[in-house]
Amino acid sequence: MANRKQSTPSPETQAEAMRIAKGTQKEGQTKEQTRLIALGIQKGIEQYKKQQKAKAREHDKLKKKIARTKASNDADNAPEVVTETIYQQSKLAWGLLVASWIGFIAYLLLPTFK
Repeated sequence: MANRKQSTPSPETQAEAMRIAKGTQKEGQTKEQTRLIALGIQKGIEQYKKQQKAKAREHDKLKKKIARTKASNDADNAPEVVTETIYQQSKLAWGLLVASWIGFIAYLLLPTFK
């Protein structure tokens, strides 16, 4: 990490820092003082972003570790579960089918009354 080159802040970060610095500017404050304040704010923003990235990485690592542990525990401890599906047909459906066929046959065989 010693030979890691220092990254330049993004233009959005620079603009945000300058906007905050100008917003808190006091009467009689020089442009140089405002610029120095903006640099301090900018460094603070960069540090905050680095901390949030580190927290996110740690959170992801922990999440992956928990998922791996859970998957290995499930594979080791889970007994094979065999589910047997029992199909039970409705008697009402069969009754309606038989009644409709009887009605259809009766319609065809019986002469129509005029």
